[in-house]
Amino acid sequence: MRLSSIALLIVCCAALPVSPALAEKADRDKPINLEADTVTLDDIRKISVYEGNVILSQGTLLLRADRVQVTQNERGLEKVIAIGRPVFFRQKLDDREEFIEGYASRMEYEGTNNQLELIGEARLRRGPDELRGAQISYNANTEFYKVVGQAGAQTPAGRVRAVIRPKPRAEQPPPAP
Repeated sequence: MRLSSIALLIVCCAALPVSPALAEKADRDKPINLEADTVTLDDIRKISVYEGNVILSQGTLLLRADRVQVTQNERGLEKVIAIGRPVFFRQKLDDREEFIEGYASRMEYEGTNNQLELIGEARLRRGPDELRGAQISYNANTEFYKVVGQAGAQTPAGRVRAVIRPKPRAEQPPPAP
């Protein structure tokens, strides 16, 4: 099946859910590769649905899900919803040799306000640091995170878990004699 120019734009915009303020800016200029078992395009409603072992890659960005739905409005990207067991994304951070990774049962990205939601057994890892909870919200405009726990989640008593590793110290030269 040949993708229309609108569908290609939708796929390009699907790469945005990964923390645009932190993500590798050079990725935006790279080609997008998309694989799925089934693709449904609705040009009138501006909705595209990719189902079955969905793999999206663009530069350092990798997104894996069972199903990805992309909705567009007159200004461009409106919303991306990815569902999986789990949904996974990974992308290199800008100007650093460090990656950000996320896992959740469901990921939602609102393009109008750059809001990313990881829902259901959510994990977000940035370098050696990690956040876990029932839901993780991240706003790329404000770089504000919120993590919510839930009873019955993987963490004891449904609490949020954070692991923040100390940064390595720069070695100090020995004192001069």
